[in-house]
Amino acid sequence: MCEGKFTKNTDETGKVFIVTGCNTGIGKETVLEIAKRGGTVYMACRDMNRCNEARDEIIKETNNQKIYSRELDLSSFDSIRNFAAGFKREQDKLHVLINNAGVSFCPRSLTKDGIELQFGVNHVGHFLLTHLLLDVLKKTAPSRIVVVSSALHAKGSINVNDLNSKKSYSKTGAYHQSKLANILFTRELAKRLEGTGVTVNSLHPGVVDTEIWRNLNGFTKAMTSPLRWAFFKTAKSGAQTSLYAALDPDLKNASGLYFSDCKAKKVSKAAKDDKMAKFVWAESEKWTGVGAS
Repeated sequence: MCEGKFTKNTDETGKVFIVTGCNTGIGKETVLEIAKRGGTVYMACRDMNRCNEARDEIIKETNNQKIYSRELDLSSFDSIRNFAAGFKREQDKLHVLINNAGVSFCPRSLTKDGIELQFGVNHVGHFLLTHLLLDVLKKTAPSRIVVVSSALHAKGSINVNDLNSKKSYSKTGAYHQSKLANILFTRELAKRLEGTGVTVNSLHPGVVDTEIWRNLNGFTKAMTSPLRWAFFKTAKSGAQTSLYAALDPDLKNASGLYFSDCKAKKVSKAAKDDKMAKFVWAESEKWTGVGAS
């Protein structure tokens, strides 16, 4: 298995980061590495008990005291707004926002604001969070936004007539749609941010053995478990492309790209559909109530 690895030594002292969904898996490993490099990191998580435990472990390992745990439930617009407001009360800089959190393959349910959960958390919640933090990102420029997507975006399509999966629902279809939306959002936002000094890129972390698979049914889990050691990346390996997109000095001006194994890769034909990107953007604005950046 070919794995990219981010090996450059960078000093992140004085830089401020937000990483969503980071009490375990890729997110936790991403925070750990940034902490080792001296960065100030806000761990934005839904489960505060687990977030605090992860924070304590990271501080103990790195001796970096500037690691903070804050509550963020991406299935609640109120929670997202409260997090953003709280962050701005504490910090006037944000160098890197890493939209890492995600849910996958779950039975149909809704966010607190009535959006299908996978689309709501993976895309719409991060859409709102990003918009609420754009002012401080622009103020801090050069700054970066990193969007964790998936190679499974290539299997996705945007259901224009049933974006919220009201008429029919597929666990896998909804996940694929949300990951495609991540890339459409990235490409559209990159255009809107031209000239601001804020870049945005998306990535595929690899097939990683993390809790994102927790909603697979028992048979599927049983079938995949023996194969994990051979085909699945560890969380540490899965974090490498996030670190590359967030930290590599050579990417200072790169925007609107998609990475995998620490390299730029092509996206699916659907992910290049500018008209569809504008449609998803407009629908996301309606749901969240935010205006154009």
